[in-house]
Amino acid sequence: MNTPENVSSLVEEYRVLFEDTDIDSSDCLEDALTREAEWSEEAAARLLELTRNYGSFMLRNALAISLALGMEDGELGF
Repeated sequence: MNTPENVSSLVEEYRVLFEDTDIDSSDCLEDALTREAEWSEEAAARLLELTRNYGSFMLRNALAISLALGMEDGELGF
């Protein structure tokens, strides 16, 4: 099931992506995101910044709110 409400396959995709990556190194994580997941350097840095600053509790709730409001893309244009 690959719907916006079901992110379990996306979580698994990132687990696999990061399994051989030094997760304590922002540079290594950014490199994996840009090389393997085709994120831009700016977007990869922003994703990791959000992750470090807010964690899954806050971001899970932000995801739920954005889905409830039908907001697929944010104002920053990523």
